[in-house]
Amino acid sequence: MKFFKKMGKYTGTSTLESMSQAEFYNKWTLSKFRKYLKGEILEIGCGIGNFTSTLSKFGKVTSIDIDKHLIDISRKNNSYNIQVGFGNIEKGQYFFKEKLFDTVVCINVLEHINNDTEALKNMFKLLKKGGNLILLVPIYDFLFGEIDKAVLHFRRYNPDNLVKEMQEIGYTVISHRKLNFIGAIGWFISGRILKNKQITEGKIKLFNLFSPLLYLENIIEPPIGTSILVIVEKE
Repeated sequence: MKFFKKMGKYTGTSTLESMSQAEFYNKWTLSKFRKYLKGEILEIGCGIGNFTSTLSKFGKVTSIDIDKHLIDISRKNNSYNIQVGFGNIEKGQYFFKEKLFDTVVCINVLEHINNDTEALKNMFKLLKKGGNLILLVPIYDFLFGEIDKAVLHFRRYNPDNLVKEMQEIGYTVISHRKLNFIGAIGWFISGRILKNKQITEGKIKLFNLFSPLLYLENIIEPPIGTSILVIVEKE
């Protein structure tokens, strides 16, 4: 897959903190895949734990991240019954051993991984037969801007190419859908035109004002979006 060189100082933690304030968007995104959450759930790249506690309402959650600082924050932000530890999905290294899951959740993480194909293969290995992978990634090269560089994205995805590769790995595609047309406009203006490098709380407050328009996407899939949500199964 096409990738872009990592550039600049990582500002991902502040971005995660800002995105935690996008409550409407986060709840709306969850509504798009909550029915596929079941059983033993593995969260890939938990970050500061924006989704972790919510996932625990649908099953027993194990969360991994490659960043020990983020792991510590996630542990503080979530309840004691959620297992959080080190994991490198690209290299197949985890704090747990010989464990399979009913659901693997990977939200805005794959774009940070150099060898994303290997990561997708390792996710496949971690799924039980009949298990689901819920994958959300950014899309479209023309949206790749200063914010992507600042948060160390290797790439944004071509939707068709991503789905095709997942099928070649062995996944059975249940559904795929572009999301967040409103966000795509803001992302292009902020990252490509204005050359902003961060998602600030001010930008999130502005986004929150327009977020109810996302309900229109419940009726019809937008022509473009910031992301694609792919639901696949291991048969």
